[in-house]
Amino acid sequence: MNVRDLVYSVYERRLTAKLAGKARPKHVGVMCDGNRRWAREMGYVDPNDGHRVGARRVIDMLNWCDEAGIKHVTLYLLATDNLRRPAAELDPLLQIIENLATELAEEGNPWRLRMVGALDLLPSSNAAALKGAEERTADRIEGAQVNIAVGYGGRREIADAVRSLLQEHAKSGGTIEELVEVLDVEHIAEHLYTRGQPDPDLIIRTSGEQRLSGFLLWQSAHSEFYFCDANWPDFRHVDFLRALRAYAHRQRRFGQ
Repeated sequence: MNVRDLVYSVYERRLTAKLAGKARPKHVGVMCDGNRRWAREMGYVDPNDGHRVGARRVIDMLNWCDEAGIKHVTLYLLATDNLRRPAAELDPLLQIIENLATELAEEGNPWRLRMVGALDLLPSSNAAALKGAEERTADRIEGAQVNIAVGYGGRREIADAVRSLLQEHAKSGGTIEELVEVLDVEHIAEHLYTRGQPDPDLIIRTSGEQRLSGFLLWQSAHSEFYFCDANWPDFRHVDFLRALRAYAHRQRRFGQ
């Protein structure tokens, strides 16, 4: 082990020790940003190599979350806006995401997958593969619930939730006037992609960008945010531990 690795190892252990007994998030949202930028900076000809390396980092992240006892993770991998990219750029990215979901669904892995997003906007083969990965993990109970946000947009999610609510109410024979009389935020929350799960306590975004970009707009109303300058493929365990440390030092007010 060289000196740099030794110093890193000591710092990692120190951070871990300082987190003992501290508050931990139950649900972490991760905006895996900066893959293409990383590839350019590293001199790769194919920018999708950044996404391939980033996919390996996703697996690291899930293992770190398991070690920290975090039971819900939402990964922002592809926005609805990204679907307008040229096919030569989009198709390889979709395949990388499909391969990642397939690997996470392999026997022996503990994670339970849920696809969150408008899968109907994806090519049918990709959508079917993602749904298949979700179905193969439906009975898992030991690992974290992992939401894979693909073809995801926060505004579309809210619109889909309202649409689903209206359809449900219509099927029950109710009128719009009756729904208006009783409608509250919980009714909409019950139709979100992440229904049944706690809202994210902590949202991490890499690559130095400090904006939500439509990620979990409804659910993040009271989330804490941690912005990291590292591009996603360079996100290390110590960066994750620093995010947990920052969260532990926050005084959460939940809008009060």
